[in-house]
Amino acid sequence: MIRVLLAEDQAMVRGALVALLSLAGDIEVVAEVGRGDEVVPAALEARPDVALLDIEMPGGDGLTVSAALHRQLPECRILILTTFGRPGYLKQALANGVVGFLLKDAPSAQLATAIRRALAGERIVDPGLAMAALSEGDNPLTEREREVLRAALPGASIAEIAAQLFLSEGTVRNYLSVAIQKMGARNRIEAAQLARQKGWL
Repeated sequence: MIRVLLAEDQAMVRGALVALLSLAGDIEVVAEVGRGDEVVPAALEARPDVALLDIEMPGGDGLTVSAALHRQLPECRILILTTFGRPGYLKQALANGVVGFLLKDAPSAQLATAIRRALAGERIVDPGLAMAALSEGDNPLTEREREVLRAALPGASIAEIAAQLFLSEGTVRNYLSVAIQKMGARNRIEAAQLARQKGWL
């Protein structure tokens, strides 16, 4: 039996995935969690062969969690299952030790096949997403520029961003100016939204 940990914050979706995987015959869901910060403790206890992680969860996103899980349990193969097919997410996931990246709108039969292929040592990536990631190029933003844009997303003022990140207003303006230029945007909100759409935040 292939032992699977499932991390998905929506209980109904999680239940549907468990039911779907139980039909496979050779796959057993040995742990289910609804929060990112529950993944590593559950994995250390259940010792799954494969972890199936959503990206957006409370308590830590799937990309950050995948890096921690890979460090703590490197023999566990990690698959990301998400609604968000953003090229930047794919690159970050692969850098964090993820072996597969599947979109939730893919045919359900592909899920069990992907789990088996992951366990066999293969990489599994949605072809359309792979092409988009290749054509998109690398993230041009520095870590600090990403932090400033993230803080700008809800429409925060320069003063609010500066207070939140413990920076001077002039420093925030400089980071935003460079980030806006790199993104080819008209203002900080547009730059933040574009970066988020690309999966760079």
